[in-house]
Amino acid sequence: MTPNLAMIQVSNPSRRGFRLWIPLFLLWIPAILLSPLILLALLVLLAACIAGQVSFFGALRTFWDILCSLPGTHVHVRADQSTVLVRIL
Repeated sequence: MTPNLAMIQVSNPSRRGFRLWIPLFLLWIPAILLSPLILLALLVLLAACIAGQVSFFGALRTFWDILCSLPGTHVHVRADQSTVLVRIL
């Protein structure tokens, strides 16, 4: 299943932090509208796969597997006193 929601939380003790919810399923709408460009990108990928002697369908499958494995990803970064947390649901 593709990721549907990303949550970004920024915390800083000296300032007020914020939490941002990003609905990732809404990113598919521009992708549908830009489908001619996506087809062009697939042709470029096909040419790169042929030049690099890599399986085109294997490359697509790997991309899809990475995309579908994103839900459950948690990235926690702490620098000085600021904290950034990114969760993909």
